[in-house]
Amino acid sequence: MALIWVLLFVGAGFAASAAPAAPADTFSMPGTESQKAFDLLDERFPQTKSDGATARVVVRAPDGEKITASENKAKVDKLVGALGKGAKVSKVDDPFKSGTVSKDKTTAYATVSYKVTGTELSDKNKDALDKLLEDTRKDGLTVEAGGDAVATEQSMGGSAEMIGIAISAVVLLITFGSLIAAGMPILTALIGVGIGISSITALASTLELSSTTSTLAMMIGLAVGIDYALFIVSRYRAEIAEGREPEDAVGRAVGTAGSAVVFAGLTVVIALSGLAVVNIPLLTKMGLAAAGTVVIAVLIALTLIPALLGFGRRKVLRRKDRKKPFGTSFADPHAKPKLGTRWARFVLRRPLVVLLFAVVGLGAIAAPAAKLELGLPDEGTFATDTTQRKAYDMLSDSFGKGFNGPLTVVVDKDGKGAATAAKDVGEALKKFNGVVSVTPAAPNKEDNTATMTAVPKTGPSDADTEKLVKQIRSDISDVESKTGTEVLITGATAMTIDFSQTLDDALIPYLALVVGLAFLLLMLVFRSILVPLKAALGFLLSVLAALGAVVAVFQQGHLASVFGVDQPGPIMSMMPIFMIGVVFGLAMDYEVFLVTRMREAYVHGARPGEAVVTGFTHSGRVVAAAAVIMISVFSGFIMENDDMIKMMGFGLASAVLFDAFVVRMAIVPAVLALLGKSAWWLPRWLNAILPNVDVEGEKLHKQLGDVNGGAAPYSDPERELQNVR
Repeated sequence: MALIWVLLFVGAGFAASAAPAAPADTFSMPGTESQKAFDLLDERFPQTKSDGATARVVVRAPDGEKITASENKAKVDKLVGALGKGAKVSKVDDPFKSGTVSKDKTTAYATVSYKVTGTELSDKNKDALDKLLEDTRKDGLTVEAGGDAVATEQSMGGSAEMIGIAISAVVLLITFGSLIAAGMPILTALIGVGIGISSITALASTLELSSTTSTLAMMIGLAVGIDYALFIVSRYRAEIAEGREPEDAVGRAVGTAGSAVVFAGLTVVIALSGLAVVNIPLLTKMGLAAAGTVVIAVLIALTLIPALLGFGRRKVLRRKDRKKPFGTSFADPHAKPKLGTRWARFVLRRPLVVLLFAVVGLGAIAAPAAKLELGLPDEGTFATDTTQRKAYDMLSDSFGKGFNGPLTVVVDKDGKGAATAAKDVGEALKKFNGVVSVTPAAPNKEDNTATMTAVPKTGPSDADTEKLVKQIRSDISDVESKTGTEVLITGATAMTIDFSQTLDDALIPYLALVVGLAFLLLMLVFRSILVPLKAALGFLLSVLAALGAVVAVFQQGHLASVFGVDQPGPIMSMMPIFMIGVVFGLAMDYEVFLVTRMREAYVHGARPGEAVVTGFTHSGRVVAAAAVIMISVFSGFIMENDDMIKMMGFGLASAVLFDAFVVRMAIVPAVLALLGKSAWWLPRWLNAILPNVDVEGEKLHKQLGDVNGGAAPYSDPERELQNVR
């Protein structure tokens, strides 16, 4: 089996290396006004590319001088001429001819338009632009540039991520006390992600998967791959410790923890496939690709891990246990109870206090989420030492914030006369409060479509800009009727607004779909109504708390200096959806692996309180280790310079922290203690129609003669808790 996976890994890598290059990133939002306008521009202006790359080169004269002075003007003309000769450049707007000179005559900007999109520009093209900027700086002018044609510093893969991975390795080593056992989850996760990413690359051209499709697949694939392997290896070691032979222990581990892996994987696949409800093709492809990687992780956990355990038999045990003969119990009845055991007993003694403290605490942290504002990152959120941020600030200072987010207005008219009608539309736009200026209309050859640019007073990510766009779209209908035209608002700013609105509208349906289907799956797993309900509500609470923490730091600016946030602003639109998908998978992992062990003890005869203690005794340490690993990896991103990367790392790390250590480790045992036997109640009529899914391995234990009416094999042997419910 190990050889088969090695061959698959090599084969997928070979297929990826031989496959055609992945297509460029294409971003579309069917059904939105922005997308309709872009499609119309591509049809009516075939000589230009509506989504072509652009660069806005901002030039400022030395202190005390004017950019219009003859010497400085000559330097700008030289720069504009050189920009126009660049490869794949379609046109350059001369600032002195287009009027893009500030009122104080100190600053000007030239817009460079390209024939291809930003992702289709090569590094050579972007480096050529950087060289022109540097040459102009040597002439004594201040020159910066923004736009998607400008090279962006890659901040991924730095020392911060390496620190997170190193911490993960240390956590695994402490958890298992064996290098082989610690390395196995990382090795198999890397193999699974390697096969998944290679498969995506190999199919990229055929299925039109862009290079960014693999981003989510890599993140979630590593997370669940490590978790699934960790749980099965841990169960194998537990079976060995109870006196099983290696072959028997592997079979039992796959039959119990392996079944839980399958259902945990199903919940993750549901969450990722559910991204299709957002109706954004890029997100749908990313979700389905990541779901495929999760399926691979499940298959590896069920097949490759047992094969590797066959090689590692004794080496996955702690050094002190390797010399003990198989078939003898390693358990020490007089050993001090584990931390998980002691914590579970503490919660069982004070369930109501623990529950109230945890819920109120998470609720307080979640409060800022009520003021969540969604948006897409603009260059105003870049690090202050980047050329994009410097160009953004120069434009804002010299021209006004709105020049960083102009609106493209498309006027469509049946027949001819678009140019004349566009003049009336332009006059109407100037009357809107919040519009600073409107450029003259530019019609196409057929004169059935014209474009113009409206500059708002506020910046691209400001709430007032969003209100302005919505107001124009709703109030322009009178002018449309009068001129017989259709007026569409598009451009990067409008696209951002439409994207945020689309995701905002899809958030509740997505949550309902994911949580609803997961509830049904968990009801099959646990044969209970209250346990899956508690799991779903706990997940929502942890996600809301994480969103509240993100809003407090990145939107409202609390503790911004501590986390190095340069510019508080709207939360990235994709962040809540992605966080829900990733964290939901991890949260359900922790729920399934912790509570199935409790369920397993309960169905084998343990009392409800004993079952909770048993679950923590056997799974608490492993679940905590899995959570610490994910927190370490995600926290590494907080140390990056880019605010958006910081936000994703902070949000994911916070969500895992809240879900694993507050919801699963505190709220779950407290609720189960309060419910007692009622937690495992299922109506008879529902029990009769639901298929019997044996995740706890009850049938396996019966087959092997473990259950014969005696004491539960996984209950607390001391049975010393007199106050356990």
